Amino acid sequence: MIVRIAGPASRPSLRREGALAPPSAPLPTLGDGDGRCRWRLPLLLLATAALLAGCTALKPPEVVEATLHVFEPGMASVRATVARDLVLEIATPTAAPGFDTARMAYAVRPYELDYFAVNRWADAPARMLRPLLTRALERSGDFRAVVQSADGVAADLRLATEIVRLQQNFATRPSRVELVLRVQLVDVRNRLVVATRTIAETETAASDDPRGGVIAVNAALRRALAQVVEFCTVESGRLRPPSATVR
Repeated sequence: MIVRIAGPASRPSLRREGALAPPSAPLPTLGDGDGRCRWRLPLLLLATAALLAGCTALKPPEVVEATLHVFEPGMASVRATVARDLVLEIATPTAAPGFDTARMAYAVRPYELDYFAVNRWADAPARMLRPLLTRALERSGDFRAVVQSADGVAADLRLATEIVRLQQNFATRPSRVELVLRVQLVDVRNRLVVATRTIAETETAASDDPRGGVIAVNAALRRALAQVVEFCTVESGRLRPPSATVR
């Protein structure tokens, strides 16, 4: 936000080219003949300055309320699948440095990251991602159960997710959102990494502002979630043969 402070209007000059300025009248002298008046004017000026400074300090600072945004990507349609007798645990997602905050990141030049001043995520993106992963994998019907790591349930597989990048890039116009997830499927019982994948999605923003970026993030996230579900379904099938139950 740019605040412009208007100064006093310029006064027209009273002088004209070739005109002489009238002689200035002598100023009256305070305290002429009386030394008691000579120190009163400086004290009066100091008291006035102190009063004005106190009024400025007591003025409350201007408060600008933040605009909060959330992840609402929607869910893809559920397809017929083969249910596996496996329990999948969703580990708490993490985020790379610079993206592990509720501040909304954007980039203008390569290797530089900045944040919007007023617009923010309602929570850190990594924390908002976890329930979306759980819901998407539950809706797939590919697993006997999908649990979170705090549930205390013994799991066969664990899904670890990291937000590698989540930013609105203004280096190109129109701007675009860049979402990169790194997912890893772990065999909990055998302590083996089953598979790892990097999922990258970009989406052009409808407008070059934070709201346009939020809409683009949710569109990119919807596609990324579908890829996470496919990744877990395909890679878990290599761990153990599926049961005969068809949904």
